[in-house]
Amino acid sequence: MLRPLLRRDYRLLFVTLLCALTTDGMWLVSVVWQVIDMGGSATSVSLVSGAASIGLLVSTLAGGVLADRVSQQRILFVLELLKVAVIGGIGALIVADAITVPILMAGSLALGLVSGFYFPAYSALVPRLVPAAELLAVNGYESAVRPAAAMAVGPAVAAWIIAVADPGAALLVAGAICLFAALWVVRIRVPEPDGADEAEEPGSPLRDLWEGIQYVRRTPWLLATLLFASLMVLVTVGPIDVLLPFAIKDQAHGAASEHSMILAAYGFGGVAGALLMAARRMPRRYLTVMMGFWGVASLPMLVFGIAESVWPMVIAGFVLGVLFEAPVVIWGTLLQRRVPRRLLGRVSSLDFFVSLVFMPLSFALAGPVSQAIGLTATFTLAALIPVPLAVIAILAARMPSDELEHPLRDDDADDLDEDADGVGPALAADAGAHGDAPVSPTVNAPPGERTVG
Repeated sequence: MLRPLLRRDYRLLFVTLLCALTTDGMWLVSVVWQVIDMGGSATSVSLVSGAASIGLLVSTLAGGVLADRVSQQRILFVLELLKVAVIGGIGALIVADAITVPILMAGSLALGLVSGFYFPAYSALVPRLVPAAELLAVNGYESAVRPAAAMAVGPAVAAWIIAVADPGAALLVAGAICLFAALWVVRIRVPEPDGADEAEEPGSPLRDLWEGIQYVRRTPWLLATLLFASLMVLVTVGPIDVLLPFAIKDQAHGAASEHSMILAAYGFGGVAGALLMAARRMPRRYLTVMMGFWGVASLPMLVFGIAESVWPMVIAGFVLGVLFEAPVVIWGTLLQRRVPRRLLGRVSSLDFFVSLVFMPLSFALAGPVSQAIGLTATFTLAALIPVPLAVIAILAARMPSDELEHPLRDDDADDLDEDADGVGPALAADAGAHGDAPVSPTVNAPPGERTVG
């Protein structure tokens, strides 16, 4: 499972991913508690958090097209330098006591723009550094470390620095980590593409984007999953990111350290869920299992609305992490097998865009809705609504029949891979009928994580 880390260039790229995820977690905790320290309300937190999602939505489609056209390594290097300027600059303003909510919103917007370009570029670079046979292993442990870094390590480091100093100091450290990541990115040696991997001459950006949109539109399992994800984000992300700190403060009488504990529990739960799923064979009913997990994943949020101490919230956070992150391994493998590599950047960007299109609205509604109906009722709705949405997605896309027609068990996939060099007209016609590419072991999944989890 860890064999890809023996490869120098992928190991360098993996370290930069850890740095990016850690700084994401540090930004999340630092900004929330900076707003609270300034006397801000849930609505203020909604505005700051919502600005990041708006930036992500604005840039992610362009990021996918760009990742399929220019050097992904160069993209990542420039983005890390931009993060140094934004995160370090905001940290310096906080230390100088010159920060305001509009400035925090501008910083969040800028980092959202950066994220929209970052993840498609990362997705497109991975299969150039890792052999096809090791991509599943990469997907497994990246799914495990992703929540650990973003939800455990980053928030914990930020909470410790905030306890001994202030959120500004935490952001200065985060900026230094981004500078370290930029220095590691330039050390990666990207191999030249061979004849089989040579990209087509790029057309117009709009035509390239439209090709990706058409692929998603005519692929039922992909379209249904992304639409489900967008609605689940609408009802769950706002309460978790905006309202959880206030539930901790008002119900459990906690502070930043308790907030980081709950996020860390989610991270460790995500590690456990991803590793347990990666250690098993691909379920024969992989689409049904994936959607079933995500459908019930939000149920632990009921605890956030009623608990009056921190430890029930910590346990709920752990369970939430297990249920959200375990299906990410299935999702990554599904994309590896059924999405053509030449569309990887665009499909990845559409994945982020469609999944997160309602995130600004979720942030904007979380504060006002909780003030109208209360924290308990808001968390209850967020916990229950995804269940019927998952059932509708499974039935509407006819996932039970689709997953049997396109098996992804390891033994079946091996048989298909053996025939990959001799793909004939019949297989190509079948792939076109279902909106899928012929099975190819060179297709890699997006980092995914931020797709739903």
